[in-house]
Amino acid sequence: MKIVGLAIFLFLSILALSVSRQPESSESTFAGCLIRRSEPSYPISSAIYFPSNSSYSSVLESYIRNLRFNESNTPKPQLILTALHESHIQSAIICAKYHGLQMRIRSGGHDFEGSSYVSDVPFFILDMFNLRSINVSIEDEIAWVEVGATVGEVYYKIAEKSNIHGFPTGTCPTVGVGGHFSGGGYGIMARKYGLSIDNIIDARLVDVNGRFLDRASMGEDLFWAITGGGASSFGVVLAYKIKLVRVPSMVAIFTVERTYEQNLTDTVYSLLQIVDKLDGEIFIKTTIDVVNDSHRVGKKTIRATFLGYFLGDSTGLFSLINLRFPELGLKITDCTEHTWIESIVRWNNFPIGTPVEVLLNRVHPNLQHLKRKSDYLKKPIPKQGLKSIFKKMIKLENPLLKFFPYGGFMSEISPSEKPFPHRAGNIVKIEYGTNWDENGIEAANHYINLTRNLYNYMTPFVSKSRGAYLNYKDFDLGINHNGQKSYIEGTAYGIKYFKDNFNRLVQVKTRVDPENFFRNEQSIPIFPSIGSQ
Repeated sequence: MKIVGLAIFLFLSILALSVSRQPESSESTFAGCLIRRSEPSYPISSAIYFPSNSSYSSVLESYIRNLRFNESNTPKPQLILTALHESHIQSAIICAKYHGLQMRIRSGGHDFEGSSYVSDVPFFILDMFNLRSINVSIEDEIAWVEVGATVGEVYYKIAEKSNIHGFPTGTCPTVGVGGHFSGGGYGIMARKYGLSIDNIIDARLVDVNGRFLDRASMGEDLFWAITGGGASSFGVVLAYKIKLVRVPSMVAIFTVERTYEQNLTDTVYSLLQIVDKLDGEIFIKTTIDVVNDSHRVGKKTIRATFLGYFLGDSTGLFSLINLRFPELGLKITDCTEHTWIESIVRWNNFPIGTPVEVLLNRVHPNLQHLKRKSDYLKKPIPKQGLKSIFKKMIKLENPLLKFFPYGGFMSEISPSEKPFPHRAGNIVKIEYGTNWDENGIEAANHYINLTRNLYNYMTPFVSKSRGAYLNYKDFDLGINHNGQKSYIEGTAYGIKYFKDNFNRLVQVKTRVDPENFFRNEQSIPIFPSIGSQ
């Protein structure tokens, strides 16, 4: 009897332990649906992570790039599905619809507002990082890129096969392709070849009904929408087919720093007169920040870093800059030459000689809390305006400004060609940024308000109808609660991101996702029905 009793006790203990380790019923129901729909050849169970799994936290945190959304009070997903096969995505959509669970789609985690992995309603993350194959055909000058790949991986795979081919997209190597491409994809070759979306020729997508579609079967309207309108509002993109571009075997880069005392105001003023009118082969990024004054103890000053990129050699770069922008005082020794793939490494401030394999590193080297905002400049800022802006920045201390030049090929593309409308007429795109290390809501509010303060101060100098860049997502522009006022709420941010293209995006959304399954705080809304008005 003692043996029988002990056996019963052990059985009940094991049963109780197994029950305690089960996910909550709502999770179990959704997970059960996923498992039931899983194809035997591609089991889904190994791709599911519940909070009770030991690896849950590391999987969640591995692609959080903004530490504002990695604190104890940050809402966490009920589960993470790290899709291993396309069928897993199909199952995720169907099961999430059935169980009313919100889906957040994450490819690289660089979403500035964390909307790809945070929500205030019950949600799960569909993480695409396992789906990252890149198939390059130099003969056809194209590549198929799965959305879980990073920008660095795309560049590396192209360079493996050719030193005279590249792709015009962003430069941060850890950015995921999925969000970056679908929101525009601005980079250092934009003035020569346009955006990523201007060089995408096909895509594969899973729609709200679980159907696998390509460009031909989805139609031109939906293809248009997912190349610049933010694909996560319309479906789950699996891969993009991109058109490669030709690059020289060697390109040139320069870096020049100037402080306020080194005639900085005149230099920035001169830059804004010509930066959008230079040849398309040249790209000059300008970062303006506040630093300690080396000549005055305890004082601050303004510094500008001019980072130039040229699709040509150092001699050509030096001649062009000194002819068109002599105020910079560029020296030939400021210029360095690199292969195209080496130039991406150097642009990211890695030391000369760093192996290009660093582009394959998916771990971001410097995670911080951050806030970003964006703007577009249509007229040069007067010198007095620049002086007042610099004075304001010193008073605020933390925020920085970045100017990204327009013109070139960007001015030749119609603003309705893609959902991204910010084309001709812009001198530079402006990025406002603040980074900090402290945790907590009090620190976050302080630094976020510094960014807002600088943004507001810039109002007299930018366009009256201020625009914004979707890939610099900014919840200050408006939040969508996805209720009866969804369309009205959506116009607040939608017009800034998409201008006259917004209503066309809403039309596409209403047709392909009429129940608004694919939604987040700044997704494309559907038109309200007559009965709900």
